Amino acid sequence: MSKFFLFLLLIIINHNMYSQSDITESELKDHLLFLTSETNAGRYPGGKENKRVVKYLKNEFKKIRIIPFDLGYKQVFKATLRIEKGADKKPVVKTCNVVGFIEGNDTVLKNEYIVLGAHYDHLGLGGPSSKSDKKNTIHYGADDNASGTAALLEIAEKIASNKSLLKRSIIFIAFGAEEQGLLGSKYFVENPLVPLSQIKLMINMDMVGRLNKEKHVYMGGAGTFPDGVNFMQTLGKSLGLNPIVHAGSVGGSDHVSFYRKGISVLGMHTGGHPQYHTPEDTVDLININGQKQVCEYIYKTIMKLAATNYEMEFIKQD
Repeated sequence: MSKFFLFLLLIIINHNMYSQSDITESELKDHLLFLTSETNAGRYPGGKENKRVVKYLKNEFKKIRIIPFDLGYKQVFKATLRIEKGADKKPVVKTCNVVGFIEGNDTVLKNEYIVLGAHYDHLGLGGPSSKSDKKNTIHYGADDNASGTAALLEIAEKIASNKSLLKRSIIFIAFGAEEQGLLGSKYFVENPLVPLSQIKLMINMDMVGRLNKEKHVYMGGAGTFPDGVNFMQTLGKSLGLNPIVHAGSVGGSDHVSFYRKGISVLGMHTGGHPQYHTPEDTVDLININGQKQVCEYIYKTIMKLAATNYEMEFIKQD
């Protein structure tokens, strides 16, 4: 009997080690299903749905031992919401970024940071940013941006399991109120938790769940750090992907806020689609296997930059 229980214990330990060190399709799907659930009603800023998602993200950060900053995981701010044409007054709600970090091990380079980010909010029941004529209907936002948020958690988990390899430190940010005008990232760069001069690269994931048959991964900003275009093309191809790499083309999501502060950026996505900003952006259309491949690409990008002495400097793009 004792041998049986020892055997069972070893199975459990091995399973836990595996789940904590690998990016898995099952965990990506679990995160996606939670984020796009009916109870979270499109993850609109403010209110109980927002609080429920923030609590989930905080618990996941704690579980994988991402360290909070002095004020905790929540960076609270007020968001002025977009309104329909003709409406009288823009509502202001309280929301937050969820932020934590893993410290590097090099006595000098641990004071340099790479930021990995994704926005967790979406459009709720629609509103002025909706592309649909369906009113008061949940906009699930599976690709935009439950996919990036799920990727953030899974990549963070794998980095945490290999933190002994890190020279530079990594900050993980789930941004609030991106859909309201990049408000979470704007608030972070105006109220940084580390000096902005110490942030050497910001990688942003926004819509990374629809890898196509050609395995295209699109990115802008690769020219904002040394040899970035060649670096990202070579690494992507080595993983069986076909990256579409732009030196500039910095725009459209939270990495813009960092670029405007003179910080190197990569904005990563798998392309647009007809379901963007409609209620039809649902989990069943996510390419889970493809999303896992994108996560591995971003994980390896971070490790090649954070676990080495790779020279980092900001290069402005026209």
